[in-house]
Amino acid sequence: MEITAANVWMMVSAALVLLMTPALGLFYGGMTRAKASLNMIMMSFVSAGIVGVVWVLWGYSMSTGEGVLGLFGNPFASFGLSGLMGTPDLIKAGFAGTFAILTVALISGAIADRAKFTAWVLFVPLWITAVYCPLAFMIWGGGLMSQGGAVTAIFGQVIDFAGGAVVEISSGIAALVLAVIVGKRHGFGKDPGHRPHNVPFIMLGAGLLWFGWFGFNAGAATTAEQAGLIWVNTLVTPCAAMLSWLLTEKIRHGHPTSLGAASGAVAGLVAITPSCANISPVAAIGLGLVSGVASALFVELKFKYGFDDSLDVVGVHLGSGLVGTLALGFIALPVNGEGGGLFYGGGVQQLIAQTVAVLITLALSGLMTAVIGLAIHKTIGFRVSHEAEVAGVDRSEHAESAYEFGSMGHSQFHPLRQQIHAAPAARPAGTPANPAADDAVSAEAAEELQPAPASA
Repeated sequence: MEITAANVWMMVSAALVLLMTPALGLFYGGMTRAKASLNMIMMSFVSAGIVGVVWVLWGYSMSTGEGVLGLFGNPFASFGLSGLMGTPDLIKAGFAGTFAILTVALISGAIADRAKFTAWVLFVPLWITAVYCPLAFMIWGGGLMSQGGAVTAIFGQVIDFAGGAVVEISSGIAALVLAVIVGKRHGFGKDPGHRPHNVPFIMLGAGLLWFGWFGFNAGAATTAEQAGLIWVNTLVTPCAAMLSWLLTEKIRHGHPTSLGAASGAVAGLVAITPSCANISPVAAIGLGLVSGVASALFVELKFKYGFDDSLDVVGVHLGSGLVGTLALGFIALPVNGEGGGLFYGGGVQQLIAQTVAVLITLALSGLMTAVIGLAIHKTIGFRVSHEAEVAGVDRSEHAESAYEFGSMGHSQFHPLRQQIHAAPAARPAGTPANPAADDAVSAEAAEELQPAPASA
């Protein structure tokens, strides 16, 4: 068997990126209420199942190769990947597929607690086909915004190394559109119960996302020098973003939080995604500081404007995606002494190219998400009933629960249960026995141990 180090690295990177999807499930699952956490994790897992099949059948073909008007690839050019068998290109196809899986899974956080699982299952393949694949083709696969494309010829070459526009901005604007279509959760902005139920899950998910992101950004590196730059930038930008988010929290709300640390790190990872191979480590620190503050402020816009972005997908992925993509117009390094961002004397050309890419991405993803989302919402419905939402979508959609709270009250170590089953306390001398009263006390204590109703 002969295999190059580059092939091995891409396969390892693909595995790292695939790990990011269940990591996202943990991250999102911890941010929801306990009665909706399994549904949130399932939305990530089923995205992997659906997109994996779509990618092999027609998704990869639509994102590369023979183009149709520069907008998307011919779906039948490599249908089933049969034409790639016997070539190393299968590795690239698999690596690219993990990006598609993660991108659509990101959107699910905006509609937590209230979406029909069947509606999501229908949304995923439609969105991948109509939004992700065309964008990937236009920027990476030889389309309008690729080298030699029609848009590039007019506005200049877009820089999007690992998916600032293709992944982050496209999923962020889709999350906003879908949140508006599905509507607000019951009690949004008023119910104090709308808060993360498991912060350790959030921290674990964020850590695994960070781990996987090294494969996400560096998997396509072509030289050791480029890989080193990407690795360091992927380390330092989320570090700086985490610190600036925590500082923003401290100034605005008085307390730095664990959720803020996790969200800040993710915001930094989002921001460095498009520019990881094209900026210096010092610039990466500055980008992290800006993205952490920006996303910390962006997440509060949902309360100001009244859209229920449940798990801050818009604030983090759209917000930092915009910051990271547009920042290249200022801090992109020159290539062979030419071009670069404004801070390197490259003029406004790179900023124009980045802005055009952002506008095209916002228009395509926003419009197509609206069409797909409304079509599903007006037919089978995208939202569960009010009763199902209050009871919890884990039960109504999956007949499961992440936690068996009822069994907790039956532990032999429960202090109240020990009192119930212990021998009766000694009575003062001369006090007559009263079995009825003793039984009443035991019954009252036992009643306190009963599990709370599901809607509590």
